[in-house]
Amino acid sequence: MPSLLIALALMVGTADADTTYLYKALFVRAAPGELVSLIELYEERMPVFEAGAGRPFVLRHRQGDQWDVFYLFPMESFERYWSEGQAARRAAAAAGSPRSDHEFERLVLQRVAWREELYVKGPALETVRAALEGGTLFHLEAFIAVPGKRAELLREREMENAYLAAVGRPTNLIFTRAAGAAWDSFTIGVYRDLAHYAEGDAVPAEEADAAARAAGFEAADRIGTYLRTLMSSHHDTIGRIVR
Repeated sequence: MPSLLIALALMVGTADADTTYLYKALFVRAAPGELVSLIELYEERMPVFEAGAGRPFVLRHRQGDQWDVFYLFPMESFERYWSEGQAARRAAAAAGSPRSDHEFERLVLQRVAWREELYVKGPALETVRAALEGGTLFHLEAFIAVPGKRAELLREREMENAYLAAVGRPTNLIFTRAAGAAWDSFTIGVYRDLAHYAEGDAVPAEEADAAARAAGFEAADRIGTYLRTLMSSHHDTIGRIVR
């Protein structure tokens, strides 16, 4: 049974957090030579997206996974997004757009080599916006859990956030699958720059171990090895937050 100390550590950053907000995550790899024109198409379409639940957050790949651009579209909920009012606002914005829905999709398909869509539940929109506006570099990790380990994988992500908070590091935004592609979850960490990202290695070993044990891990150097017992697939990407 977890000790009271561990239980309290697991509550750091999660006790009052609303993680029921719905987003659509879109991972896109452009066809050769089409990245700029693909990005321009989505930029042109922003007024239509904004007429719904809001402008998507945009991340650009720097190194790691195969995708070039990641879009995180606020939806709030399936019911709210497809409500008569929101649908009407999007339709009115699309009517004033340079391209129809059909034309936009046709041009996107001409410029995309691969894409993946995933609907996820995550932190409140204000929380995500504040985090992504607070830095310029992101680290995105996507996971498929070992069968039967999905809940434990999510718990590990929360434990790691407790550890990060204890050592003064930025915690991760956690998103879990609602529908769509195979990923069970992904997390986004936000940093000022690469130097800020690398500062985690400078935490003194004794402090790191104490924080790790308080969060429920055996030790700081067991965080990664424990995580790997829970995932059957893992992709990660570092890149730039686009504003």
